[in-house]
Amino acid sequence: MSRITVYVPCDTSAVSLGADRVAERLARECRDQPVDIVRNGSRGAFWLEPLLEVEAGGQRIAYGPVRPDDIPRLLEEGMLSASTRSALCLGVVDEIPFLKQQQRLTFARQGVVDPVSVASYRAHGGFAGLERALGMSPRDIVDEVTESGLRGRGGAAFPTGIKWQTVLNAPGERKYIVCNADEGDSGTFADRMLMEGDPMSLIEGMIIAGLAVGATRGYIYLREEYPRAGRMLQQAIAAVREAGYLGERICGSAHCFELELRLGAGAYICGEETSLLESLEGKRGVVRAKPPLPAIAGLFGQPTVVNNVISLATVPVILARGAPFYRDFGMGRSRGTLAFQLAGNIARAGLVELAFGSTLRELLFDFGGGTRSGRPMRAVQVGGPLGAYLPEAHWDTPMDYEAFAAVGAMVGHGGIVAFDDTVNMREQARFAMAFCAEESCGKCTPCRIGSTRGVEVIDRIAAGSDVDANLVLLQELCEAMTDGSLCALGGMTPYPVLSALGHFAEDFGVRGESSGSRESA
Repeated sequence: MSRITVYVPCDTSAVSLGADRVAERLARECRDQPVDIVRNGSRGAFWLEPLLEVEAGGQRIAYGPVRPDDIPRLLEEGMLSASTRSALCLGVVDEIPFLKQQQRLTFARQGVVDPVSVASYRAHGGFAGLERALGMSPRDIVDEVTESGLRGRGGAAFPTGIKWQTVLNAPGERKYIVCNADEGDSGTFADRMLMEGDPMSLIEGMIIAGLAVGATRGYIYLREEYPRAGRMLQQAIAAVREAGYLGERICGSAHCFELELRLGAGAYICGEETSLLESLEGKRGVVRAKPPLPAIAGLFGQPTVVNNVISLATVPVILARGAPFYRDFGMGRSRGTLAFQLAGNIARAGLVELAFGSTLRELLFDFGGGTRSGRPMRAVQVGGPLGAYLPEAHWDTPMDYEAFAAVGAMVGHGGIVAFDDTVNMREQARFAMAFCAEESCGKCTPCRIGSTRGVEVIDRIAAGSDVDANLVLLQELCEAMTDGSLCALGGMTPYPVLSALGHFAEDFGVRGESSGSRESA
C-alpha cells in the first residue's frame, strides 16, 4: 500500500481551534498505517478550521471543521482513500468557493507547502525569482520591482521600487534589509499567517532585496506574541541556509546574505519603522525625527530597506513571472493584489487575496457572508485601529489606496473589522483615543497628551456635559493631533474618531439623521 499524505494546519488560528489535538488523534489512530502527517499552513478559511486535506490523484480533498472525536468516524468512512461519503467532506479544496474565487499571488503557496521544507517550496515554484535575480544587475532588479507597481503593504503604500532605488544609490559602509513583522493592527493576521505557512517566500524576498541594493545582512523584527511564527521562521532559515540559499556564495555565486530573527516586546509603536530600528539597536522604541529617512540613515546609521512582510514576500513572484504580469492586476496606482483580512462580527472570517478594485461590499458579503450574529451590519473599520469607520454608503468604494483616501479612509494593511447594529460608535471612538494613549511612545505632545485629553472629552460627551462645546473641542483636538504628531500613531488616531462622529453622530448625542443610523432592533 502506497503512503498517504494528510495535511493538518499548524497555523495559530487553526491550533486555537484544536488542530494540534486533531493531529495527535490522527497520529494515534493511524500509527499502524502508512500515513504521513504534514503540518501545513492554514488556507485562511477560518470558519472551516481545523481543515484536513488528503492527497489523492493529484488533488487534495478537504474535510472540516474536524474535531478530535471526528477522526475515528472519518477513518471508518474512508477518509484515507479520499472518500466523499462523510458529512464533513468539502470536496476538492481548490474548488471551495471562498478559495476558488480568490486571486492568490503572494499567498499562492499558503496552505499548500510544508512550511519548513525546501523541497516542497521548490516544487511549487519557490526560489525561481531568486535564481533569476542572481543573473541580473542590482539596477535591473530595482527596475523590475519599480515597473511592477508594488507599493508598501504595511499601510503607508510607498512605492517599493523608489525606496530600493534610494538605498541602492546611498553611500554606506554596510547596508541592511529589515523586515517589519511587528503586525499589531486589530483585525490583521496576514503577516502571521504567511510566516507560519510559507516563511520561505519572505526569506527569498529578503535575499532578492539584498541583491538589489547591495545589502549583505537582514533582520526580521517579529513581535513576541507570535511564538509559533518565530519557531517556523527559525526552522525555515536553517533549512534555506543548509540548501545554499543563505550565507556565503549563494547558489555558487559571488553574492552573500545573512539573515537573523529578532524578537520585539510587542509595543504597537514599534510598527513605525524608525521606532522599530531603535528597538532593533537595543534601545527604547521611540520615534525618530525625519529626515533623514531610514533609506539614507537607518539601522546603525546605515542605508536600510524597511519593508513589511507582505511587500517582501511578494517580490519573488514579481521576479519569477515578470513585472508586467504583476502590474496587470489591480487598478489606478494600486497594482497587484492585497491580502484582505475579514474579522469582527463576520460569518466567514478569513483571508481573501484579490486584485485591487474589488469593493468592500463584495468582501463583506460575497466572501464574508454578512454578520455572524445575523443582525444588520452597521459599520466597518478598514486599515486597523487607526482606520476610519465606514457606513454602508461607502461600502461600494473600490479597494484602492486613492479611492479610499478620497472618502477620508485608508486601505492600510487590509484588515477589515465588521460591526452589527448593536455597536455604539462613541465607545469605538473612545477606544481609538485610549489605544493611542496606551501605545504612544511619549516623544511628542500631540500624541501623548492629546489622546489622554481625547478620552476625557469623549467621557464628558457620554455624560451629557456641555455636549455641543465638547464636540467642537474634540474636533479641534483631532486637528491638533493630525497636524502636530511626529508619526502616524497620533496623526491618524483622529481618523476613527472623526469618522465615527461624522457618520454616526447620533451615538454622540447629536440630534438628526446620520448616514449610518441604526436600524430598529
